[in-house]
Amino acid sequence: MRAALYDRYGPPEVLYEGTVPKPVPGPGEVLVRVHAATVNGGELLGRAGKVRPVTALAGPGWPKRTGIDFTGEVAGLGSPMSGLKPGDRVWGVMARSQGFGSAAEYVVVRPRQLAFAPAGLDLVQAAALPVGTTAITALRDKARLVPGERLLVRGGAGGVGSLAVQLGRAYGAHVTALAGARNLDLVRDLGAHEAHDYTTTGPDGLGWFDVVLDTVGTALPAWRRLLTPRGRMVAIAFDTTRVAASLGYILASTVYGKHRVRAFSGNPTHELFAELTRLTESGALRPVVDTVHPLSDIAEAHRALEAGGVRGKHVIQVI
Repeated sequence: MRAALYDRYGPPEVLYEGTVPKPVPGPGEVLVRVHAATVNGGELLGRAGKVRPVTALAGPGWPKRTGIDFTGEVAGLGSPMSGLKPGDRVWGVMARSQGFGSAAEYVVVRPRQLAFAPAGLDLVQAAALPVGTTAITALRDKARLVPGERLLVRGGAGGVGSLAVQLGRAYGAHVTALAGARNLDLVRDLGAHEAHDYTTTGPDGLGWFDVVLDTVGTALPAWRRLLTPRGRMVAIAFDTTRVAASLGYILASTVYGKHRVRAFSGNPTHELFAELTRLTESGALRPVVDTVHPLSDIAEAHRALEAGGVRGKHVIQVI
């Protein structure tokens, strides 16, 4: 089968479309024919060799794979199971123990790693939404955002940020988003009450916030100081130019200081994806797609995400 591969760590140019054996589902596993996947920040780090323990999960040898989330249809079952049958439209994510690999024609996953995709939504467009499980976990479970609170989203036009803006509005918060100048109308359209250009607006003058969701990872202490006395900060990114210092700060905040920075490693379950499906079908969330790339252009998709200024997700169309 076709898959996105790379034979060494390095820049986007190391990626190519190649072939690997088609996976076979074992007992209790589901074979999914992938329609689309997306490019995520963690994959950029993996390809560049900055998180080698993670990329090693899929095996120590070469070539290595990329892709975490996917949309598609059930192509086979390793054993009979209730609730799923070939042809069902699904979306999901690779298990943490599997590493990367969804940018391919087929993947094998456990039923707990997927859910039915929203009815009536094109599966290529829908691929921009699985990362919404991160936004749900951050705002609902970690920050416990409640109606009437003030929410600040750094990176409001990005893959997670664009969904967090919509979700914050759906949860009844007053949403302030930071984004690039060309994306300010987008984040307002997504539901932000206030939108500011991050290149000209720093922490000073923004006021106080009950919740800060940081999808950028830089200068965390400055943004943390904007929290109200009972405020909460959730960071889903770290400064890749100062990895040790950035991660150290997040870890230290869990035991020191007035406001603990909440961080987590996403590993969404069936229940979380089912909630994402419900929110999408209710109209609370809609996909934001920057560009749809064919699988053969996987290197260009990585290059585009690294360049910044993204509007939603870069989607890899497989089928």
